[in-house]
Amino acid sequence: MTGQPRYNPAMDVLDAEFIAGATALAQLPAPTFAEVAFAGRSNVGKSSLINNLVLRKKLVRTSSAPGCTRAINIFRVRLRTDGEEAHLDLVDLPGYGYAQRSKAERKAWGPLIEGFLSERPGLRGAVVIIDIRRGVQDDDEQLLEFLESIGIAPILVATKLDKLPTSKRKPAIAKLRNQVGRPVTPYSSITGDGRDALWKRLLQVSSIDRPEPTSQP
Repeated sequence: MTGQPRYNPAMDVLDAEFIAGATALAQLPAPTFAEVAFAGRSNVGKSSLINNLVLRKKLVRTSSAPGCTRAINIFRVRLRTDGEEAHLDLVDLPGYGYAQRSKAERKAWGPLIEGFLSERPGLRGAVVIIDIRRGVQDDDEQLLEFLESIGIAPILVATKLDKLPTSKRKPAIAKLRNQVGRPVTPYSSITGDGRDALWKRLLQVSSIDRPEPTSQP
């Protein structure tokens, strides 16, 4: 991890490990800690984002071929924030929208993802990942509508920021924010840009983050 940027001197990832993987909800262990799910199309860099978020290169398997994640995978992060240790489970959901997978597979993933998001008692939030170069696709819109219908406010993250020239980044972020009508966190798994902001959201939604003390008049 030498040379990698640190997102917050008051918060540190102490350990991260694979806990469980399953292709059916009934196969998953009961939740022990707060969980945050990560969802996105098969080619948005979801695995790279999670690896970068926890400062591990190979925690989550990455592949040059999209659509390789076909199971729900849970990773447990042990962290220290404000001098205290805490745990948070990051849940990697199967990538959706990859046309070269069989129609039966694509149909199976829909209920698996929706079932986890709507039935998992430990779930505290959902990160929806969008490729900043492509914007919101039909599958993304369907997921956002589903999350809204079950009362989960999505955390929108726009990945592959480094793929755009610097001059085009702000306009692309603004366009995406207007498209979805909600805040968007731009992120680069190459440079680590956006890690601070995303960790802040994750800690808040999981109730690990402690509010800053208000100044007395």
